[in-house]
Amino acid sequence: MLKGIPSILPPELLKILMEMGHGDELVIGDGNFPAAALGQRLVRCDGHGVPEVLDAVLTLMPLDFVVEAPVTLMHSTMGTPDPPVWEEYRRILSLREPEHQGIATVERYEFYERAKRAYAVVATGETAMRGNILLKKGVC
Repeated sequence: MLKGIPSILPPELLKILMEMGHGDELVIGDGNFPAAALGQRLVRCDGHGVPEVLDAVLTLMPLDFVVEAPVTLMHSTMGTPDPPVWEEYRRILSLREPEHQGIATVERYEFYERAKRAYAVVATGETAMRGNILLKKGVC
Protein backbone atom coordinates (compact mmCIF):
# COMPACT_ATOMS: atom_id res chain seq x y z
CA MET A 1 0.00 0.00 0.00
CA LEU A 2 1.03 3.57 -0.63
CA LYS A 3 -0.09 6.58 1.36
CA GLY A 4 -2.30 9.24 -0.18
CA ILE A 5 -3.36 7.26 -3.25
CA PRO A 6 -7.10 6.55 -3.49
CA SER A 7 -7.60 2.79 -3.33
CA ILE A 8 -10.12 2.77 -6.19
CA LEU A 9 -7.41 3.74 -8.71
CA PRO A 10 -6.01 0.55 -10.22
CA PRO A 11 -2.24 0.34 -10.82
CA GLU A 12 -2.76 0.56 -14.58
CA LEU A 13 -4.51 3.92 -14.21
CA LEU A 14 -1.78 5.24 -11.90
CA LYS A 15 0.79 4.32 -14.56
CA ILE A 16 -1.24 6.10 -17.24
CA LEU A 17 -1.62 9.25 -15.12
CA MET A 18 2.16 9.30 -14.65
CA GLU A 19 2.79 8.82 -18.38
CA MET A 20 0.41 11.57 -19.45
CA GLY A 21 1.94 14.93 -20.29
CA HIS A 22 0.68 18.50 -20.28
CA GLY A 23 -2.31 18.77 -22.60
CA ASP A 24 -3.04 15.04 -22.80
CA GLU A 25 -6.66 14.13 -22.27
CA LEU A 26 -8.34 11.47 -20.15
CA VAL A 27 -11.94 10.33 -20.63
CA ILE A 28 -13.92 8.87 -17.75
CA GLY A 29 -16.89 7.20 -19.39
CA ASP A 30 -20.24 6.03 -18.09
CA GLY A 31 -21.46 2.46 -18.46
CA ASN A 32 -22.92 3.14 -21.92
CA PHE A 33 -19.82 4.83 -23.34
CA PRO A 34 -18.14 2.82 -26.17
CA ALA A 35 -14.84 2.82 -24.25
CA ALA A 36 -13.32 -0.30 -25.81
CA ALA A 37 -14.14 0.85 -29.34
CA LEU A 38 -12.76 4.38 -28.91
CA GLY A 39 -9.94 4.19 -26.37
CA GLN A 40 -6.28 3.96 -27.38
CA ARG A 41 -5.66 2.73 -23.83
CA LEU A 42 -8.51 1.32 -21.78
CA VAL A 43 -8.74 0.98 -18.02
CA ARG A 44 -11.75 -0.73 -16.47
CA CYS A 45 -13.26 0.56 -13.22
CA ASP A 46 -16.61 -1.19 -13.64
CA GLY A 47 -17.53 -1.32 -9.96
CA HIS A 48 -17.34 2.46 -9.56
CA GLY A 49 -19.24 5.50 -10.77
CA VAL A 50 -17.78 8.47 -12.61
CA PRO A 51 -18.00 10.86 -9.61
CA GLU A 52 -15.85 8.69 -7.35
CA VAL A 53 -13.30 7.99 -10.12
CA LEU A 54 -13.24 11.71 -11.02
CA ASP A 55 -12.62 12.63 -7.39
CA ALA A 56 -9.82 10.07 -7.07
CA VAL A 57 -8.15 11.12 -10.34
CA LEU A 58 -8.24 14.81 -9.36
CA THR A 59 -6.41 14.06 -6.11
CA LEU A 60 -3.40 13.24 -8.30
CA MET A 61 -3.84 14.95 -11.68
CA PRO A 62 -3.81 18.73 -12.12
CA LEU A 63 -6.07 20.30 -14.75
CA ASP A 64 -4.64 22.47 -17.52
CA PHE A 65 -4.73 26.13 -16.45
CA VAL A 66 -3.70 27.41 -19.90
CA VAL A 67 -6.94 26.50 -21.68
CA GLU A 68 -10.33 28.13 -21.09
CA ALA A 69 -12.10 24.82 -20.42
CA PRO A 70 -9.97 21.91 -19.13
CA VAL A 71 -13.14 19.86 -18.64
CA THR A 72 -15.55 18.76 -21.38
CA LEU A 73 -18.97 17.13 -21.01
CA MET A 74 -21.16 15.51 -23.67
CA HIS A 75 -24.45 17.37 -24.18
CA SER A 76 -27.59 16.08 -25.78
CA THR A 77 -28.56 17.15 -29.28
CA MET A 78 -32.19 16.41 -28.41
CA GLY A 79 -32.63 19.38 -26.07
CA THR A 80 -32.92 17.31 -22.89
CA PRO A 81 -31.89 18.96 -19.61
CA ASP A 82 -28.41 18.54 -18.18
CA PRO A 83 -28.05 15.26 -16.29
CA PRO A 84 -28.15 15.70 -12.47
CA VAL A 85 -24.73 14.00 -12.20
CA TRP A 86 -23.16 17.11 -13.78
CA GLU A 87 -23.87 19.02 -10.55
CA GLU A 88 -21.89 16.38 -8.68
CA TYR A 89 -19.00 16.87 -11.14
CA ARG A 90 -19.11 20.62 -10.55
CA ARG A 91 -19.03 20.06 -6.79
CA ILE A 92 -16.01 17.74 -7.07
CA LEU A 93 -14.23 20.17 -9.39
CA SER A 94 -14.85 23.08 -7.03
CA LEU A 95 -13.28 21.09 -4.18
CA ARG A 96 -10.32 19.61 -6.06
CA GLU A 97 -9.56 22.33 -8.63
CA PRO A 98 -11.31 25.54 -7.45
CA GLU A 99 -9.28 27.79 -9.75
CA HIS A 100 -10.08 25.74 -12.89
CA GLN A 101 -13.83 25.87 -13.33
CA GLY A 102 -13.98 26.10 -17.12
CA ILE A 103 -16.36 23.45 -18.41
CA ALA A 104 -17.23 23.05 -22.08
CA THR A 105 -19.94 20.90 -23.61
CA VAL A 106 -19.82 19.27 -27.03
CA GLU A 107 -22.25 17.09 -28.90
CA ARG A 108 -21.95 13.32 -28.79
CA TYR A 109 -20.03 12.67 -32.01
CA GLU A 110 -17.56 15.47 -31.34
CA PHE A 111 -17.02 13.99 -27.86
CA TYR A 112 -16.39 10.58 -29.47
CA GLU A 113 -13.78 12.11 -31.81
CA ARG A 114 -12.02 13.71 -28.84
CA ALA A 115 -12.15 10.37 -27.02
CA LYS A 116 -10.44 8.65 -29.97
CA ARG A 117 -7.52 11.09 -29.60
CA ALA A 118 -7.46 10.97 -25.79
CA TYR A 119 -4.47 9.42 -24.09
CA ALA A 120 -6.72 6.94 -22.29
CA VAL A 121 -10.33 6.06 -21.52
CA VAL A 122 -11.56 4.84 -18.15
CA ALA A 123 -14.68 2.67 -18.35
CA THR A 124 -16.90 2.84 -15.26
CA GLY A 125 -20.18 1.33 -14.19
CA GLU A 126 -21.85 4.76 -14.03
CA THR A 127 -25.59 4.49 -14.76
CA ALA A 128 -26.28 8.20 -15.33
CA MET A 129 -27.02 9.03 -18.95
CA ARG A 130 -24.42 11.33 -20.57
CA GLY A 131 -22.21 10.91 -17.52
CA ASN A 132 -19.01 11.09 -19.58
CA ILE A 133 -16.29 13.61 -18.76
CA LEU A 134 -13.05 14.53 -20.47
CA LEU A 135 -10.15 16.09 -18.53
CA LYS A 136 -7.13 17.91 -19.96
CA LYS A 137 -4.00 17.38 -17.87
CA GLY A 138 -2.04 20.37 -16.65
CA VAL A 139 1.21 20.81 -14.78
CA CYS A 140 1.94 20.91 -11.06
